[in-house]
Amino acid sequence: MKRKSGKMIGLLLIPLAVGIVGLAVWGPEAMAQYRDREILNQIRTKETETGTEGYRYSLNSNEKMYILSQCLNNQVIPESEQSAMTRMELDYQELKGTYALVVNRQNTADEEKPESSGIDLCNQGIRELKELGVLPSQVRELKESAYTAVLYSAIDVPEPRNNVLVWKIGLNTGKQNANKENRLLDAYVDADTGKIYQFYVRTGLTSWKDVDADGIVRKWAEYMEIGEPQEYENTNPLDEATPYFKKYVFTGMEDSSTIVTVGFYDGINELYLKISK
Repeated sequence: MKRKSGKMIGLLLIPLAVGIVGLAVWGPEAMAQYRDREILNQIRTKETETGTEGYRYSLNSNEKMYILSQCLNNQVIPESEQSAMTRMELDYQELKGTYALVVNRQNTADEEKPESSGIDLCNQGIRELKELGVLPSQVRELKESAYTAVLYSAIDVPEPRNNVLVWKIGLNTGKQNANKENRLLDAYVDADTGKIYQFYVRTGLTSWKDVDADGIVRKWAEYMEIGEPQEYENTNPLDEATPYFKKYVFTGMEDSSTIVTVGFYDGINELYLKISK
């Protein structure tokens, strides 16, 4: 009797043992497939600790002007016909160093005429500067057929988040003896705000005595929102290719400053305002 009972218990244990072995072999895989069905192809959201979409670094007007001035100092450009005699079309290339001015090709591939944005912004700036008296009222607005506009990034190389997007506007020089009277020759324009950082323009002014440099820079500074100008005391008469100029200093970035020059080329009646370190 005892032998039969032991035999029956043994028979009952065999299916249980088989079940345990099967569970050990196929159980983990089945559980993994079940969990995969719960997780895969499901969209789940999780709120971050900050609850924000991200942080975008921004520069104030003085910082942007300072970075651009540093970048322009690295360029070899004939800034005026008075100093270069002839204007040249220069192909900017990426520079190495602390500051660099490089061509920005972003968002231009899908536009038939990306330069039109730069021309429109520059015309906006011209109208504003004429209303303020920074530019003579006779200065004409730009036509796309007569100007080139190239988009650049002015970059603080060690801190690339410190960058300024600008349009370089230039009068086409393909036509010989083109009438430049009361026309903008060169300008750098902020691609976001349309503010004009610097310009060279032919005018109806015939003498440096006709130029109110203090009034021009004060109104331009207000337009740029960069604070009050201070007269620059360490002026070197050899700094410019003309004896007719006046320099001012503005707060730049951290402990640095930006120099702004208002000048006039006698004979060709060219007025300019430029930024430098």
